Amino acid sequence: MACPFLLTLGNLRPEMVQESVLRAAKAMRNSQIVLIPGGFSGGDEPDGSGKFITSFLRAEPMREALDDLLQQRLGLLGGICNGFQALIKLGLVPHGRIARADAASPTLSHNLIGRHQSRLVRVRVASTLSPWFPRRRVGDVQLLPISHGEGRLICDEAQLARLAENGQIAAQYADEQGLPSMDIAHNPNGSAWAVEALTSPDGRVMGRMGHAERALPGLYRNVPGLALDPMFLSAVDYYS
Repeated sequence: MACPFLLTLGNLRPEMVQESVLRAAKAMRNSQIVLIPGGFSGGDEPDGSGKFITSFLRAEPMREALDDLLQQRLGLLGGICNGFQALIKLGLVPHGRIARADAASPTLSHNLIGRHQSRLVRVRVASTLSPWFPRRRVGDVQLLPISHGEGRLICDEAQLARLAENGQIAAQYADEQGLPSMDIAHNPNGSAWAVEALTSPDGRVMGRMGHAERALPGLYRNVPGLALDPMFLSAVDYYS
């Protein structure tokens, strides 16, 4: 299996954007797993990098490369924080394809507290449908860092019920007992049904707010229970 690599995009000038689109589309066609990380741009308001990522993925070469990855080669696509925002806005979560949003569609909005939240939270695994989660068991709880101002999931209740029934709610914010919580002490953005992570119907497209890439040994002191998130190893297992 080829080694993972980082792809940096440029947007200082129009020609840099176009060059980045072509370079990213080529890289996606040569990849099995694509992860869109979080980050800050344009003051992060409104939607910040999520808005930039969304418009970037709508470019025709990227749309075609996405279709090839997801529909033809059955690859994996993940998004963290702003990456999750982009997947939601495009409909890739929860539909598994680019789709137009309607009144029942989930979206991500400003935290109920009205300001940025940067802290550690407990996250409970609610489903292992997704290839990103099979190294965990339903009910497992882990600590994950978050850092966002717009992480509150809003969704029609009936749609949420369908997502839960389909196993598409992959993880939820949890209290000390490992139970899903709407308390701001545990669910710092106020997400409906305490949703932290959502997937497509087959689980191959996954978006979450928790920064699994920051749960690394040596980054935090005096934090019991913080361990390497097996999400990335699970994705590699999909091709084993």
